[in-house]
Amino acid sequence: MFNIGQLIKGIVVKRPSAKCKTPYVADVMLENGDMILAHSPALGCCGYCDKNATVLMIKVENTKNVCTHKIVISENYEREQFQLIGVDPKLAEKIVFSCLDNNAFSWLNNLNLLKKEQKFLNSRFDFAGLDEHNKQFILEVKNVPLADYVDMLAKERKNIDTSHYEYNNKIAYFPDGYRKSVKDTVSPRALKHIEELTTIKKENPDVRTILCFVIQRLDVSSFQPSIIDEKYRNAILTAHENNVEIRAIQTWWNYDGSVSLINDSLKVNI
Repeated sequence: MFNIGQLIKGIVVKRPSAKCKTPYVADVMLENGDMILAHSPALGCCGYCDKNATVLMIKVENTKNVCTHKIVISENYEREQFQLIGVDPKLAEKIVFSCLDNNAFSWLNNLNLLKKEQKFLNSRFDFAGLDEHNKQFILEVKNVPLADYVDMLAKERKNIDTSHYEYNNKIAYFPDGYRKSVKDTVSPRALKHIEELTTIKKENPDVRTILCFVIQRLDVSSFQPSIIDEKYRNAILTAHENNVEIRAIQTWWNYDGSVSLINDSLKVNI
């Protein structure tokens, strides 16, 4: 689909950086032993970008930036198998744009109009335009780097034996991350997006409202709104009942910086 250029490998030594205390900056050691500052747009990404993680980066073009590199992919090793997991949320948007531009989706192609960053209600959505039938669509993209054999709280997962599960049969899930209380939503912004897509669909039935989850990893067979965030999961279920399109796609990264679409209609568990 496209290539993000040369990938530079390193190991996260500390996040937040010892020099720059923001959690969005990490100290990373390159393969030659040099230490650099790297922007970590997905924070620690539940371990994929935290201490001791092997990451792949691209150089930051702005020389005035405190970070010389940006973490975009995490190298994962499990059951004697390597895979690259896209962790930068912006990569998901670029992937979807490339797919739309190249008519790679079976469910949205041959567009008559495509625009980025369009505002509706109180949200700015990633894409909007007219489909091949001149029907208006609004499309929001969410990156999904996380997956596991079971979808549950981390403290509960520690007590589960997953050795009998098939490696490529994981469940990709969204969202996950820090919150003060288990009753809180993980991402208020993501919750607002799906709620407003639902509102738009209710008020304008002829508008296609689409939420697309981008799974940048190979070892999954399905996607689902995570059971750990009841508010977000219920919002997805409500959206689905009101004909908001819930889509999931799966991609594969290579060490040369290229990415391929391998499934434009991954199973969604709703």
